[in-house]
Amino acid sequence: MATSTRKYNVFNFFKLPSAWWCGVRLKYVDTNKAVVTVKHRWFNQNPFKSMFWAVQGMAAEYATGILVINQIAKSEKKISMLVAGNNAKFTKKATGRITFTCEDGHLIEEAIAKTIATGEGQVFTMQSVGVNEDGVVVSTFNFEWTIRVKR
Repeated sequence: MATSTRKYNVFNFFKLPSAWWCGVRLKYVDTNKAVVTVKHRWFNQNPFKSMFWAVQGMAAEYATGILVINQIAKSEKKISMLVAGNNAKFTKKATGRITFTCEDGHLIEEAIAKTIATGEGQVFTMQSVGVNEDGVVVSTFNFEWTIRVKR
C-alpha cells in the first residue's frame, strides 16, 4: 500500500507549518514503514551548530504518526489519536540530512481492532530511529500513542 508522499507533504505545509518550514519531508510510506528526512540548516540549528532536538522530534513523530493516520483512515472508523508520552536518546551531533525510519506499523492494526471491538482506548509504543548520511544513529525516539473510537 505505498502511497504518494506528495499529498502528505502538502498536508504538512497547511497543517504542520513549523515542521514544513524546518524541512521535515516524508520520503516513503506504506502500511508498516515510514521514512522522513530533515536537513540541518541555519534556521533549525541549536547554538552548538547541530540540529535542534525539537526539529528531530518533529521528524521522528511524523514517521510514527503518519502510519497511525493511514491505519485509522483504512479502518473507516472515527478514531482519535494522541501522543501520551515520549522519550529520546541522542547519541551523536545531528548535522547534514537526518533520516528517521519507523517500521512499527504492524502494531497499529491490532490496537485499532481492539479499540473498535471493546470501545476502550489502546496504548502502543512506536520507535523512530534517526541516522545521518553516513548511516550512524544520531537519535532514537519512542512515542507512546493512544487511540480510541470516538463516540
